[in-house]
Amino acid sequence: MIETHDNSKKMLWTTLATMAFSIVWSFGNVVNGFVYFDGTHVIFSWIMIFLLFFIPYALMVGELGSVFKDSEGGVASWVNATMGPKWAYYAGWTFWAVHIVYISSKGTGGLRGMAWGIFGNTNWYDSVPTAWTQLATLVVFLFFCWVASRGVQVIKTLSTIAGTSMFVMSILFIIMMFAAPLINPHASYFNISWNWKNFMPTFNMKYFTSLSILVFAVGGAEKISPYVNKLKDPTKNFPKAMIGLAVMVMVSAILGTIAMAMMFDPKVVSSNLNEYISNGPYMAFNKLGQYYHVGGLFMYIYSWCNVIGQFSTLVISIDAPLRMLLGSKEAKDFIPKKLLKLNKHGAYINGIWLIVALSGGLILLQAVMPNAQAVMAQLVKLNSIVMPIRYFWVFAAYIALRKQYKKFVTDNTYQMTTHQGLAFTAGIWCFAVTAACCVMGMYSPDPFTLALNVATPIVLFLLGLILPAIKHHQEAKMN
Repeated sequence: MIETHDNSKKMLWTTLATMAFSIVWSFGNVVNGFVYFDGTHVIFSWIMIFLLFFIPYALMVGELGSVFKDSEGGVASWVNATMGPKWAYYAGWTFWAVHIVYISSKGTGGLRGMAWGIFGNTNWYDSVPTAWTQLATLVVFLFFCWVASRGVQVIKTLSTIAGTSMFVMSILFIIMMFAAPLINPHASYFNISWNWKNFMPTFNMKYFTSLSILVFAVGGAEKISPYVNKLKDPTKNFPKAMIGLAVMVMVSAILGTIAMAMMFDPKVVSSNLNEYISNGPYMAFNKLGQYYHVGGLFMYIYSWCNVIGQFSTLVISIDAPLRMLLGSKEAKDFIPKKLLKLNKHGAYINGIWLIVALSGGLILLQAVMPNAQAVMAQLVKLNSIVMPIRYFWVFAAYIALRKQYKKFVTDNTYQMTTHQGLAFTAGIWCFAVTAACCVMGMYSPDPFTLALNVATPIVLFLLGLILPAIKHHQEAKMN
């Protein structure tokens, strides 16, 4: 799949599309879409989010990656070049801050995966008082903070293995589920109504407040930006790769949704929302094993792959975003010196303590939830509100880039479009869609959840403002 051209290795567009698919997509996205949007009713929404958001988003990332092909800092580097160092600090801060919630969810997800992997269900785990499950989550979180402080690298290899196996299992699930009726025609499957109404959503409060789940699901395209200029003829082939990616993700989402609809009644799912949000993937693989007469084999394989993936991602999410923030050129100008302290293992030890305070506080705060399923469901929704905030900087950098079009763009630069008006419209549109989905996603009929959804991004934003003020005060005292 790699061609040699002018003494340099050049990728085919199909290679990049496949790489991007494994980075962006996961089986959990299929399950969340099915659960939150009443089964097959999500299909229309998936198609719209791909066409109106994901494709322009991916093409903008391609243009930014092409223009700043020598930048190693990703989005923060783009913002630095187009908007200046102060805004680059805020971009770096945002990419770190949104991981605070993500880190909290990894410990919870890992323990739930262990319960499935050991007991074959979560009956015991979900019956334990929430205070105890959150205490256990805190202990796991603190242990992996210690691991991160030791600079251990082997966990990254485990993460790669687990991530690859999870990706393979996601694809196999769809293939094996469609083959199941041929293998075991007498098993119980739900009939799917192919009426158009069965695929159209109901545009109500629940629908609009859940859209952040879909925006969150299709994010992460900025991770492929370093590969834009490694393509053979990027101007021609990058759009092909992104459209190919969108088609693969769309097909996976649609076929995965149909496969889930053959297994689960959407009415039962809607009446047990927290259970399916927390356990949906495990229940799906468990049922698939029953169709193939292998019991819980597929579920156990998925569970332990997920445990390794969750815990290794936990370590990487503690370490990598912190290094990107504190190791940046802007750090010394905007962040207090104490946070930049390295221990003998080369880890930002005081930065890790800040993560302990913020993520640990969130873990303890959720001890008031009624059960572990409610905690998991709350974290899924909170992640969908907080994590997409980082995309704002992609769109802001793109708009700023197009405003300085003549300064940066050359004949060899890949461009989403040469039409300035269309470029600005795409950037502003994606920014507005992200903002609207995040704000609408904050709503919850539960007062505690609503307060947490609103307060979390505000607290993280204010903390990002406070650190430069502390730095300025320290410098003023020294002078």
